[in-house]
Amino acid sequence: MKFDIVIAIVPFEREADGIEAIKQAGATGATVISAHGTGIKEARTFFGLTVELKQSLILSIVERHASRKILKAVHDALDMELPGRGIVFSFQIESVMGIESQLSVMKQEAIKEF
Repeated sequence: MKFDIVIAIVPFEREADGIEAIKQAGATGATVISAHGTGIKEARTFFGLTVELKQSLILSIVERHASRKILKAVHDALDMELPGRGIVFSFQIESVMGIESQLSVMKQEAIKEF
């Protein structure tokens, strides 16, 4: 099997929606990391303090054939064509270990899809 990692960077308050979209599109799980970042616009300030909005990184290892479907599902569910709604992308994974418990579910999903 070949795998990709799907990474979605989403506003903290939309984290649950992102996880739900990833799982509904076929991922067997996800890992969430809290983050903050910067974009095109400067961070807002409030009485001299910089206000940084919290973000969540949602990472999921998925079978390569499902990667595009999952990207699209997250993009659509979080309205990512609008500013400030996040970004989702994927990378190919050369090697992975530790997902043996999920392989049977992934195989069943692949059989259903194909």
